[in-house]
Amino acid sequence: MSAMKQWFLVIVLLVILAPLGVTAQEGEAVIPTGLRPDAPTYAVRGAYPVGTRDLAIDGEMSLGITVWYPALNADNAEETVIYPYEIKMIGLPGVATVTGQAISEAAYDLSAAPYPLVVLSTGFSMGRTNFAWLAEHLASHGFVVIAPEHDEKLVNFDPASSMFWRGTFTRPQEIASVFAYVDEQIGAGGTLDGLIDAQTVAVMGFSHGGYTALATAGAKLDIPAYEARCDAARQASDPDGWLCDSFIPFLADMTAFAGLDAIPTELWSVFDDARVDAVVPMAGDAYLFDQAGLAEITVPVMAIGGSRDTGTPYLWGTAMTYEHVSSTTKAIVTFENAEHMIFASTCEALPWYQDIGFSVACSDPVWDMNRAHDLINHFTTAFLLSQLKQDSDAAAALLPDAVQFLGVAYQSQGF
Repeated sequence: MSAMKQWFLVIVLLVILAPLGVTAQEGEAVIPTGLRPDAPTYAVRGAYPVGTRDLAIDGEMSLGITVWYPALNADNAEETVIYPYEIKMIGLPGVATVTGQAISEAAYDLSAAPYPLVVLSTGFSMGRTNFAWLAEHLASHGFVVIAPEHDEKLVNFDPASSMFWRGTFTRPQEIASVFAYVDEQIGAGGTLDGLIDAQTVAVMGFSHGGYTALATAGAKLDIPAYEARCDAARQASDPDGWLCDSFIPFLADMTAFAGLDAIPTELWSVFDDARVDAVVPMAGDAYLFDQAGLAEITVPVMAIGGSRDTGTPYLWGTAMTYEHVSSTTKAIVTFENAEHMIFASTCEALPWYQDIGFSVACSDPVWDMNRAHDLINHFTTAFLLSQLKQDSDAAAALLPDAVQFLGVAYQSQGF
């Protein structure tokens, strides 16, 4: 067989097998791949097999969590799992499934423990396993990822009728509960015994999970600035002004829920644990913080979003975050012409959305989802390795001259 034919066969095999996550037979070495053959460096799956467990936090705030972690796999068992996915839309079936690449209940690999902690906050009313694809990838690179099941429901696909505003307070409290649980369980005999470095922490999140990440990094609410932005949006007939309907009518409810007599006219903190070392808001809601509230953030930030996002409009989220945080180390990754759900599980992994005719929730009108996810894996993994593990090679991959991807606009400071 000619050399050209041999290379042709190799390429064909890579195209076929890469999206499937090739699993070695017993005794064979696993060759890590990305979701596509053109995956960039940090989109290639890491060296660790990935384990996953569902746990429960009991107490004043009961909370289900899923944990992904570096695992032992001496028998080369296939990394495949079916995650339950809670449907939080009123009137629709209660459970769906997400397919993933991990080993359920696998033993911890403590050879390089304790590992940095990444808390992953999903979007409003989304199940915690929607971002299993990202959590698994990070775990394969030596992080422990915990995703809480936020307590919220969506009514008629309308945040304004779903107490969307309530998550402004409950979500940061739920992240605090995760931190407290980790502190309690990493000691001798605990469920997470020896696994996690609870003082080396990042929080990342999508949409209102991005809001959650920013809040944990020290961002403070600036309600007067938000009201002024909304007034200007109405006067200009700004189509992005619909975001105001989710909070402006409910300011009195927010005040009562927080136990206050009136909405503060000064900056208002909703989180008080200073351990967070870095954050990654993905299409993150930044508008409640505005310029002064975001300026309270000094830890490294990577903001990622789509330029055509209509869920969290780019100028009210991703761009606002990058422009106004005080962080000396920060980056912004813009997927040109991408919509809001480019970050979500694909329709193949979470077919329920497609089954109910809502494929917009698991696809993008412009981007191939596997390509987008490869790039998101690349950027987030390089960023977290550089900031939580002081990996100089990963930091070099985030230098402006090193980022040359079609359809991606990129800026950074501090790299």
